[in-house]
Amino acid sequence: MIGFAMCGSYCTHASALRQLAALRERGLEIQPIMSENVFSTDTHFGRADDLREKVEALCGREIIHTVVGAEPLGPKTPLDALLLCPCTGNTLAKMALGVTDTAVTMAAKAHLRSDRPLVICLASNDALSANLKNIGLLLSRKCVYFVPMRQDDPEKKPHSLVADFSLLIPTLESAMQGKQYQKIFL
Repeated sequence: MIGFAMCGSYCTHASALRQLAALRERGLEIQPIMSENVFSTDTHFGRADDLREKVEALCGREIIHTVVGAEPLGPKTPLDALLLCPCTGNTLAKMALGVTDTAVTMAAKAHLRSDRPLVICLASNDALSANLKNIGLLLSRKCVYFVPMRQDDPEKKPHSLVADFSLLIPTLESAMQGKQYQKIFL
């Protein structure tokens, strides 16, 4: 089973849902996980109820959305891999520093205790400034892999990086073999 954790980069949720559907089309069992904010916050990108409904319909499972619900995802309920898609800069920073105060960060901490792949599909407006050091910290961690990313708008958002969501599945496949998929910066 694969864990699929969604953080609050709301503008990338449509891309994340396409990748979730592609994973299901491959016959993979998916355990959905959402940060508490994603689980409950309506935005101009969509209603939380609608997102939850789509994700649960795709996965055929209830969404884990609390720290308590995510804690067993390590040794008690092992996942073959955990995908953070999208992963915000806030969540990236928390993981780099060992903070476990959301369902997603707890899922990541619990999962990494099992030495299984954690794949990060980053979408962050501060990845090339405040969060650059956190990318470096996580790159040095065993079993952590990044979906290749690029600047999405170098002129208007010079510090922003967004993963190429279409490379999520090949990155997962490489991570399952213990390898980083190609270069991480496109």
